[in-house]
Amino acid sequence: MITGAHAVLYSSEAEEARAFFRDILGFKSVDAGGGWLVFALPPAELAVHPAEGGGDHELFLMCDDINTTVEELKSKGVEFTESISEQSWGLLTAMRIPGGAQIRLYEPRHPTTMA
Repeated sequence: MITGAHAVLYSSEAEEARAFFRDILGFKSVDAGGGWLVFALPPAELAVHPAEGGGDHELFLMCDDINTTVEELKSKGVEFTESISEQSWGLLTAMRIPGGAQIRLYEPRHPTTMA
């Protein structure tokens, strides 16, 4: 059976992005060989949304208090690319990772599998 999930992010600044997840977000990692870090993620959920033409894939990190989390990350130099907005399902923002890509951060207001 399925024992886990493995997400992949691509970055033109992979070493800096790895340092971001290790040093800024504090994710634990293992060296899979040659300095190739694989990070442990917090508990996760998967949602499937309807899309035309196959759609895109996004990474959302979740938090309990988005305002506090954003302030903590800003104090570590993280750039946020969107203001916190209220959605029907929670509070949402986005941050830039090294290499220019962005990931989303949200405080859910819907039931989660982690409750």
